[in-house]
Amino acid sequence: MTPFDFAAVALTAIAAVYDLRTGHIPNWLTFGSLLAAVFAQAIVGAIDGGGAGLGNSVADAVLGIIVCSAVPAIVFFRGGMGGGDVKLFAALGALCAARDGLRAESYSFVIALLLAPASLAYQGKLFRTIANTAALATNAFRRPEARRVPPPEVLTWFRLAPAIFLGTVMMLALDR
Repeated sequence: MTPFDFAAVALTAIAAVYDLRTGHIPNWLTFGSLLAAVFAQAIVGAIDGGGAGLGNSVADAVLGIIVCSAVPAIVFFRGGMGGGDVKLFAALGALCAARDGLRAESYSFVIALLLAPASLAYQGKLFRTIANTAALATNAFRRPEARRVPPPEVLTWFRLAPAIFLGTVMMLALDR
């Protein structure tokens, strides 16, 4: 494992703790990690390969940021994910580069799909969430005046950072 792998695990672990305790992932953690990752990638690239290595390392980090935040950003703008999760995925892309960042992201989403129903059942919100989801999903087939919109207070949020942490650990354990 590289120092970047350790940094990715530490970043996602700290974010998971913050997300579970407060429901937010701090900007200083996500933006700070993103900037530190690009800077560290530049240093490693310069040491390993001179000017060409510097350019390649920074390009890999920037590509990782773009690729790993693209889908989460779309989900965020559609109201389905918090901004902290998007920034966490971007920082993960800067640390792990696009390929490994996308693997960690994929594992994270699969883990979230497994954890969310269990968490909702534990909270006693599973059946209400399924009903709200069905109402939202069938709205596409209803006339505008017949569409059902659940009130915002019954919509449920899921803390994604713990799943991102587990997805990062899985990526490192299975793909290395």
